Amino acid sequence: MKDVTVTTCRGKHIDAYIDALAQLRIDVFRDYPYLYAGDLGYEADYLGRYAANSQSFFVLAFKENQLIGAATGQPLQDEVDEFRRPFDHQGIPVHQVFYYGESVLRRNYRGLGIGKRFMAEREQHARQQGFSIAAFCAVERPAGHPLKPAGYQPLHGFWQAQGYQRHPELATTFSWQDINASAETAKPMVFWLKTL
Repeated sequence: MKDVTVTTCRGKHIDAYIDALAQLRIDVFRDYPYLYAGDLGYEADYLGRYAANSQSFFVLAFKENQLIGAATGQPLQDEVDEFRRPFDHQGIPVHQVFYYGESVLRRNYRGLGIGKRFMAEREQHARQQGFSIAAFCAVERPAGHPLKPAGYQPLHGFWQAQGYQRHPELATTFSWQDINASAETAKPMVFWLKTL
């Protein structure tokens, strides 16, 4: 992590970085498996919700003054219905769960331990705030998806190494527009959990 600075902030303190974070999300999520076409209007709404929540948490990675990575989180009870509903159906109290919105990191900075730092910082924050579970969800594309790159390796091994387990009984769908599509479609998402 030479020359990379990692810092944290909460709520409205992300305001100064929202434009850079929006572009970072669009750039990183354009890759498989998300294949997100990118929409600045959606980004403004999504990040605006996090910025307006005093309980949200951001881990930011900078190379000099350039934002090269970020991880977000907020209480699950403040999230959208698509993410709360599976927990309600399984009888897991949402007020006990801290939800990770995303981890995004530019390709040139992967494999340097920054992703582990993102996880550790959010876990520490969640514990300090009294949450007993950390959770995130990941898209699950069909095995033969035509845009799947040769040699693609999912992040399952990394997540498992950090203590997270896949919970297929906690599943949802979420919609966005793929890079090769003309409209939004619902994508299957499965949650990964860790007891804190």
